Amino acid sequence: MMLHCAYYDLLYLLVPLLLIFVLYRIKFYKYPVYSYPLTQTLITSGLARNTPYKKIISGLRLLTLCSLIFLILRPQWVDERSKVDVEGVSIILAIDVSASMNFFDDPQGQQPRIEIAKKEAIRFIEKRPNDPIGIVLFGKEAIFRCPLTLDKHILKEIVGSVGIGLINPDGTWLGTGLATAVNGLRTSPSNSKVIILLTDGQPTPPEKIEPPLAIDLAKKFGIKVYTIGIGSEQGAFARHPFLGIIPVPQEGLNAQLLTIIANQTGGKFFRAKNQSEMRAVYDTIDRLEKTKMQTNVFHRYYEAFAYFVWFMLLLFGLELFLRFFIWRGVL
Repeated sequence: MMLHCAYYDLLYLLVPLLLIFVLYRIKFYKYPVYSYPLTQTLITSGLARNTPYKKIISGLRLLTLCSLIFLILRPQWVDERSKVDVEGVSIILAIDVSASMNFFDDPQGQQPRIEIAKKEAIRFIEKRPNDPIGIVLFGKEAIFRCPLTLDKHILKEIVGSVGIGLINPDGTWLGTGLATAVNGLRTSPSNSKVIILLTDGQPTPPEKIEPPLAIDLAKKFGIKVYTIGIGSEQGAFARHPFLGIIPVPQEGLNAQLLTIIANQTGGKFFRAKNQSEMRAVYDTIDRLEKTKMQTNVFHRYYEAFAYFVWFMLLLFGLELFLRFFIWRGVL
């Protein structure tokens, strides 16, 4: 465990204020002076003397102020295990969250595609304890939802909270989503970098980054892309508030493009028509090669506030005790 301050930038403000206070006390502050008829007699007899007591009290007060500044900086303990050597692959899950992912392929089960994708992604995350994994979502835009991390609890929470409408669902910017995932992997120290890209439709032009350029970026950084096409070839269904379950028109999956993306980056294209096939796809990808690397675990901070509060109160209490009970008559 090592100590870390969450708000260390406040030092640039608090340290100058402390120095100004100390300078004022040394150079400009005047202690009150009282004159008594016997003052000269006490000095002549040697009974009056200079004592270090005031310096000790001032030192304790300065330490108390320094402790208060340290508390304002919010001290935290950082788990040294947050950097660990693991056997794993850096993986980005790029998930399509366009409107069509709310459709379902089985009119009996009526389970939306996005729910199938989320459940199997969470199961995959649980099976890869040593792999840093990140999350990218794409619709008619793309966002990096979670950076590479080993914190599987956070990852599962994020995937579980994914829903249609989190970003603009009126399109499928597949190339932009792929390029966003590449950007999240390009600085990873791992020798093995993988993107698992899941979609159910056609790319929607015009994109910010077209699929051919995204493929070139993946190849440039040595990233393998596994593509998963979700959806039945027989068509999809949706729930209508008045008509019940109805078939919906859909352009269908661009299996050719997904195959090109996978082949050109050294990956593989999979088709998943239902949850069992999706699980089989993830099980196949789970057999990826592994490589040793060092990575970060996020959110391993523990508040150290209480320890230093007690230390500050101890200093303050010691000053009061010395002033009012020990050196009361000589200060």
